[in-house]
Amino acid sequence: AVKQFYKIEDVIVIHDDLDLPFGAIRFKMGGGHGGHNGLKSVDKMIGREYLRVRMGIGKPKQGSVVDFVLGNFNDEEQAYLEEWIAKTVEAIDALADLGWEDAASKFSQKKMPPAKKSS
Repeated sequence: AVKQFYKIEDVIVIHDDLDLPFGAIRFKMGGGHGGHNGLKSVDKMIGREYLRVRMGIGKPKQGSVVDFVLGNFNDEEQAYLEEWIAKTVEAIDALADLGWEDAASKFSQKKMPPAKKSS
């Protein structure tokens, strides 16, 4: 209803993604929900054609997926979180200037970079 009322054409959904390693950033236009309840809800309301910014959280090595998704980041992940979010925000800001394909090319990353060694 909000999309129709304000005549919004382009929607960007930023979401966690179990299928990508922690720290990954990927971009995708359209597609399925892959079992993601949030994406199921968005798909139901506006269809499947929207830009997704996928932020990898990895998969649990053991235990419940629900507990993993709703749980806390480990210390290494927590240390990288602020940088990762800042890079994602920078990528989203660049979408208007670069378009999604060029932004994806510039800002996609496969995983969390190695920890910086202190001297």
